[in-house]
Amino acid sequence: MSRTTHAARGRPTEADCRVEDLVAVLADPTDASRYPHAAAVEQGVLVYETASVLSAAGTDAGRWDVRSELVDALTDGPGVVVFRGAFPDRTVVDRATAAFEELIAEQRAGGAVAGDHFAPPGANDRVWNALEKLAVRAPEVFVDYYANDVLALVSEAWLGPGYQMTSQVNVVNPGGRAQVGHRDYHLGFLPGTTIERYPAHVHRLSPVLTLQGAVAHSDMPVESGPTLYLPHSQKYEPGYLATNLPEFREYFETHHVQLPLQTGDAAFFNPAVIHGAGHNRSAGIRRMANLLQVSSAFGRAMESVDRERMCLALLPALRRRGADAAGNAIAAAAEGYAFPTNLDRDPPVEGLAPPSQADLVRRALAEGWDDDTFRAELAARSERRRTA
Repeated sequence: MSRTTHAARGRPTEADCRVEDLVAVLADPTDASRYPHAAAVEQGVLVYETASVLSAAGTDAGRWDVRSELVDALTDGPGVVVFRGAFPDRTVVDRATAAFEELIAEQRAGGAVAGDHFAPPGANDRVWNALEKLAVRAPEVFVDYYANDVLALVSEAWLGPGYQMTSQVNVVNPGGRAQVGHRDYHLGFLPGTTIERYPAHVHRLSPVLTLQGAVAHSDMPVESGPTLYLPHSQKYEPGYLATNLPEFREYFETHHVQLPLQTGDAAFFNPAVIHGAGHNRSAGIRRMANLLQVSSAFGRAMESVDRERMCLALLPALRRRGADAAGNAIAAAAEGYAFPTNLDRDPPVEGLAPPSQADLVRRALAEGWDDDTFRAELAARSERRRTA
């Protein structure tokens, strides 16, 4: 089936994905004249000097002007922006780094191996839910760190007010291999067969639900493997499917760009930009970044629903119908999405995401679980999702 026919049906598939189409999208260079607040364009990426940008955003009109420029950069521009000196006081970053190192040391001492979405488990040091853990361990450090004006400026520019911050610390140790080129949360965390079930407009919507960021907690020369980017790739619509294909991964490996960072710098990017952590070829640099995932305030339902209670009540009726006949009822009753979860207790070891509640219901029907087994498995799943 041709690309035109697929597009007319509004359903991207892997058959739509052609490297030459991606190359055509990437041929559009970054036009520095469109971004007057940027200090430079490096390898197609817009670089901003923090002090001058915050000065320009010092008035209400100026703040909207800067926000509009950042949205243009993340949408129709390269999709990636770097703020030099986002944390002008490096001691703020260093204090957070010390707290993160303590958390990593405790994980190691406890024998914990953190799973990773796009690299083998144990290859890197991870601190999942670093946001909550930092707040509990070092509240003064947390307040000083997240009082940062750049984080708020870019988050509000992309998502508006009421955004939700989360963070995961990633340390790529010497010898740590590069991640495969990928897109990020939401659609980027799903297998291709599932992504194909989402209509084209959801592929366009997914990137505006989150903002990806990374604060450098160590100096990151190129040999230490700072993030690899494919600027402008967010404009290639079937890219969530393309990153699963070998020819696209090969193209990413040979055409990505890579910018060195210093402690306190920050990078932000549209989650649809194809990217991945680089290979740490250094002899002794433990490259640490605080990975920020900022979510839209609108990514939530209107009512609170106890779906575990519903599943327990519905299981006998679902058994009588059978898994195939009850599929729509399961979708209406059970949580069909694995996130948010506690990635320490519920890690993505066997895939990009742990099983959802709906997956558990389908398994219970397929394996003929009795009520007590189902109740225990649901309770265990809920317990794994708790943060404390």
